[in-house]
Amino acid sequence: MKQFIFLSIFCFSVVSFAQVTSAQYEKYPVFKECNSASVDALEACFKNTLQQFVFQNFKVPEKVFQENYKGNVNVLFEVTKEGKFKVLYVDGIYDELKEEARRVFESLPEVEPATYNGSPAYVQFTLPIAIPLVKPGESIIQTAEISKKNEREALVNEYEAIENLPYNNEEYTSNINIPLSHHNYSQFDSALNRVGLNNHTAQKPYIYSEVNKYYDFEAANKPLLKNKSSWFGRKLWNEHLITIKAKDYWITLDAGVDLQAGKDFDADIDTYNNTRLVYTQGGIGKQLGFFAVIYESQGRFADYYNRYAESIRPDGGNPAIIPGRGIAKSFRSDSYDYPIATGHISYTPSKYFNIQFGHGKTFLGDGYRSLLTSDNASPYPYFKINTTFWKLKYTNTWMSLRDVRPEVTADGSFRTKFMANHYLSYNITKRLNIGLFESVIWQNDNDRGFDLNYLNPIIFYRAIEFSTGSRGGNALIGISTKYKVSDRINAYGQFIIDEFSTSDVFGGKGSYKNKTGYQLGLKYYDAFGLKNLYLQTEYNRVRPYTYSHNTVVLNYGHNNQSMAHTLGANFSEFIGIARYQKGRIYSDAKFIVAKRGFEFNTPEDSKFYGGNIYGTEDDRIADDGNELAQGNTTKFFHAELQAGYIINPATNLKIYGSFIFRDFNPEVDTETVFKNQTSWVNFGIRTDLFNWYYDF
Repeated sequence: MKQFIFLSIFCFSVVSFAQVTSAQYEKYPVFKECNSASVDALEACFKNTLQQFVFQNFKVPEKVFQENYKGNVNVLFEVTKEGKFKVLYVDGIYDELKEEARRVFESLPEVEPATYNGSPAYVQFTLPIAIPLVKPGESIIQTAEISKKNEREALVNEYEAIENLPYNNEEYTSNINIPLSHHNYSQFDSALNRVGLNNHTAQKPYIYSEVNKYYDFEAANKPLLKNKSSWFGRKLWNEHLITIKAKDYWITLDAGVDLQAGKDFDADIDTYNNTRLVYTQGGIGKQLGFFAVIYESQGRFADYYNRYAESIRPDGGNPAIIPGRGIAKSFRSDSYDYPIATGHISYTPSKYFNIQFGHGKTFLGDGYRSLLTSDNASPYPYFKINTTFWKLKYTNTWMSLRDVRPEVTADGSFRTKFMANHYLSYNITKRLNIGLFESVIWQNDNDRGFDLNYLNPIIFYRAIEFSTGSRGGNALIGISTKYKVSDRINAYGQFIIDEFSTSDVFGGKGSYKNKTGYQLGLKYYDAFGLKNLYLQTEYNRVRPYTYSHNTVVLNYGHNNQSMAHTLGANFSEFIGIARYQKGRIYSDAKFIVAKRGFEFNTPEDSKFYGGNIYGTEDDRIADDGNELAQGNTTKFFHAELQAGYIINPATNLKIYGSFIFRDFNPEVDTETVFKNQTSWVNFGIRTDLFNWYYDF
């Protein structure tokens, strides 16, 4: 019969033992270092030898250092009749600590077993190992005093003591945003949309740590890595340029480009883009992350793109606004110079909350387009709170926007307005999700600045708009939905309402107050059994006057661009998209057929037909009888093909070639809307951190 001797507790505050004996025995187990010790000294020798071995061989995992953990790892172990150490149970907060404890005990040498009544016997011990480790023979108080003294002495060599640990792709588990790129997001979209997952996919950009739970970035990129041993080879093909990592922080720093060279054959224009950029990202502790990019850019584009950029130029003399980027200055005689900086700080105090402050863009929806909020416009300052619990995710976003048109500029300053968005996502079942949306826009009139009333985080509070005056704000509401037919197919949609008169919306008279739009879409992953083939089809339809307002500033726009759909309002659109990637090689195809309604903007007809969201409803063509694509009806076709090679998956550096064919055919040619065709070939190398939209 086994005899058990419980000796507890070996208190590793350094490491030190406390003993409780439950049976009589002849002697303790004997390490070879204790062979010459007397029987009375064997206990102390066994304890001291075990303490020294654990202290010298136990390696505290890096994760434990990073999180500044202090506590114990409790090891229940046994010394067998053969003198072998056998771990029975390990209790600790980190799996890494438990695995390390087992490793250390497995490496202990065999000893002379304990004896009971002269025969070899099993004995059990409980050993708490204090973290951080403390040198054997020192008390906690002594250790603390020595530690403080050593810390003060170490300050003399504080600079030399800064350590740089190996970078292990910390961004993939961080709380910073994944740069919003349609092609890059398509790589993990299927992983996020499996039946049974309780996640939320409408609120973009995503956070790395949220996606990494379902899609292992490191494992996905590993097959793409090239076997390069030189510093230059690793940095070019596999890694970030500069990485800095210590116990409590990490930083990466990269130089990037967006270099394009091409030709618009129909207009006989040589096109180019010359963007140099520097971007950095990092984390401080586990809760705080940051991301920042500085762009310096000059460019000239296809004729239709240049004309549109100049048509939305700001007041003050600058010649253009580059769509999706920002205000441009003249460069040479025929190009634009458009510097920009974006970035954000992300703070996650708990698993339920993420708080962000930044200068960038947001996107709401599962489609290529969004009728709620998209990344179509220029970047803007924003403050965002994501709250996730149970089956809900609630996103509150406050934005500062600008109206830069001459008619609203005052004393040379652009007009400021603010927007508050609320989006509540609810997973009703393992397949069905719905989202409720509200947006309220108000202007900085009477120098009231940011109205604190709109900090109210509760969705659907339109009464506040009326409490600040009948023209104090503009409110929109919407709903989105997604249904997972299977792991490979899901359907999605949106519905937006910009006017709350139900009799006009559902009356069937074509009222200008029937300001609604809807979206229907379908995604097919690994289409037809071909891995990584992603197909998407989408239909968007937005009635005239949607997103506009009778108060000139309170439209749904920023920097003369729509905050929602790229085409504004008064249109219908069908989109087909195919994406494929194998290894580092990828290809995209996109086809768009649309019917749009423009204003004539001529001396004979200056009425507002509802296409331009910056139009004033007081100038509308009619109260009733309004139809889709009314005004200067235009047929629009856009085809875009792109193929490329991913040079560096860590930085999303790609080399590519693209071809765009565009046919724009209005009923009447005017100064700003006229029939034209474009065949645009482009070659480039770019760090893919945002979406370019050429399809308008």
